[in-house]
Amino acid sequence: MPPLAPSFTVATIDGNAKWGVGRAGMRYRDLVPDRQGGRFIASHIHIPEGGPVPDYVHYHHIRFQMIYCYRGWAKLVYEDQGEPFILAAGDCVLQPPRIRHRVLEASDNLEVIEIGSPAVHDTFADRTIELPTARLLPDRDFDGQKFVRHEVVDALWEPWRLPGFECRDLGINEATAGVARVQVARSLADANTVYRHDGEFALLFVLEGCAVVSLDGYETQQLVAGDSITVPPGVDVLLQPSAHLELLEVTLPGR
Repeated sequence: MPPLAPSFTVATIDGNAKWGVGRAGMRYRDLVPDRQGGRFIASHIHIPEGGPVPDYVHYHHIRFQMIYCYRGWAKLVYEDQGEPFILAAGDCVLQPPRIRHRVLEASDNLEVIEIGSPAVHDTFADRTIELPTARLLPDRDFDGQKFVRHEVVDALWEPWRLPGFECRDLGINEATAGVARVQVARSLADANTVYRHDGEFALLFVLEGCAVVSLDGYETQQLVAGDSITVPPGVDVLLQPSAHLELLEVTLPGR
């Protein structure tokens, strides 16, 4: 892994947002432009027009990779995980290292958040395997991790570690043996609180609502749906949420 280079970054969805074109014609917006020294990559991915996706069976040599469906839906298929399924808004998958997979179809205006580590990793096509595979191995180990499919319709909401919030845990901490944790938190009131972590990486993506964040040495930021920040470890961030704020939080490690 590259040396740890934490930073406070803000990515906004306003008219200044820069979109590029990536694999299979998908639009990409970089949420962590400095890549924190090459250790992390976070992308907001958009497919404007739905239908079949010109993807192919492939896999990644990677430490961590997840996809959260923000808006719309996608039809996906994974090695040894059964028939193709719909990843709907609010759902999430953990793609463990080297699992073969493919995007089959997307709705109009599909939007997903994809986060991986390290930022630069090898991707390989696999022309020798057909998906879905004949066998079903939901507990298969892929380099120490297991596939996760979290569905929002079955989610359990519990108190979050910050007062005034509740959260649903997406099961990624357990499946990665503590490599990462992914949670969705929503405010129950508009009371201010302090956000802090002591790990490698923390990203907060605003799913709904808005918030004001401030920390010493940086300009106060007004965040709306589609905006995100990364928070350096050991730094106190004052978080002033709206009554309807909903956040996607990704932290490494996951303890």
